[in-house]
Amino acid sequence: MQHYAKEPTGGGEALPHAVVANLVSTMAKLDYVFSLLVFAGETPVALANCVLGFSTFKCAPLLNIHDLVVHSDWRGRGLSQLLLQAVEQQAIQRGCCKVTLEVLEGNTVARHAYLKAGFAPYQLRPETGKAMFWQKPLLHRE
Repeated sequence: MQHYAKEPTGGGEALPHAVVANLVSTMAKLDYVFSLLVFAGETPVALANCVLGFSTFKCAPLLNIHDLVVHSDWRGRGLSQLLLQAVEQQAIQRGCCKVTLEVLEGNTVARHAYLKAGFAPYQLRPETGKAMFWQKPLLHRE
C-alpha cells in the first residue's frame, strides 16, 4: 500500500504513520474486510483489499475491491489478472451478486486491466448515464 500511495495514481503521498501502524490490526477486527496477497518467495508483490457490501437492487451481498496494488517492479506479469480472478472466486463463494471497484480516469493501465477482466463502467440505462463515484471527506474525531 505504501509503495502505491506514493505514486501519482495513489495520491502521491506516503500513508500517515498512524495508518501504517494500525491498518492490518484494524482490518483484522472487521469480518467484512479481507485481503488477498501475491508473494514472490517471502516478499509480497501484489495486494487486493476487499470490502463486503450489500446490493439492495439484488438483495444480495456484493464485493468491492477497495485497493488493488501491484508493486511497480512486478507489473506487466499478469498479477492483476490473477488477483482479479481470485477476488471473483471469493465473491462467488460468498454468494455475491457482483464485484465493484473504482478507478481513476487517468489510470489507463488499471482501466485496461479491469476491462480485460470483464469490468465495465456501471449504468442502469444508457439514457441516464454512467454512475459516478463521489466522496465527502469527514473530519477525523479523536
